[in-house]
Amino acid sequence: MRQPETEPCPGSARLVVLGSAGLAGGFGLIGAEVHADADPATVESVLEQLVDSGDEALVLLETHLAHGGGFWLDRLRNEGGRIVITELPPLPAPHDYAPAVDRVVRAVLGPDALK
Repeated sequence: MRQPETEPCPGSARLVVLGSAGLAGGFGLIGAEVHADADPATVESVLEQLVDSGDEALVLLETHLAHGGGFWLDRLRNEGGRIVITELPPLPAPHDYAPAVDRVVRAVLGPDALK
């Protein structure tokens, strides 16, 4: 029997996107769970729900939300596992994007490592 399109297939991970409407809307076209114009409180609420549900998920956060911090965001980043959180550059300024890993690379390999 075919699964309803609104329910994830057993064993599949959820794709969750939180960010501006323009950025998140595009991900909605490929079936992502979208939280447009999300704020840090929405991020915390969604992450807590993911933890409580036991679902596996890839969570994409627009840069300003990824750097916002919060109990659930910090906890999930530190523990790893079934919920993976990554960052998306802002739609209007992709050239301003600097992933958090850049700081680590520069700290380990020196300030010119990424030039």
